[in-house]
Amino acid sequence: MNISLNSKNNDFFEQVYAVVRLIPRGRVTTYGAIANYLGSKKSARMVGWAMNYSHRQVDIPAHRVVNRVGALTGKMHFCSTDRMQQLLEEEDIKINDDLILDFKVHFWDPAIELL
Repeated sequence: MNISLNSKNNDFFEQVYAVVRLIPRGRVTTYGAIANYLGSKKSARMVGWAMNYSHRQVDIPAHRVVNRVGALTGKMHFCSTDRMQQLLEEEDIKINDDLILDFKVHFWDPAIELL
């Protein structure tokens, strides 16, 4: 799906990027957790679109955002399909079959962590 980047989308995307920049090394969060934190609980898909566009900027650790069960659903948006996994493994996060092992241990919830 192709969306236009109007000013409303752009503002939301920038809010998403601000949250993603705060995810600590060795931790991950989900599209839904970011949407919830931003007060748009049903906008997880829009967070995903923001993450797709984030690869145009170098300071956004997009590899730390996964789906609700810890799957690397965004891996196809990296320079190679294994790059997301490599980046996470460099942060001591173990992956098996595109799923984060011990997902709950690595999960970072901005609604709790950014109080």
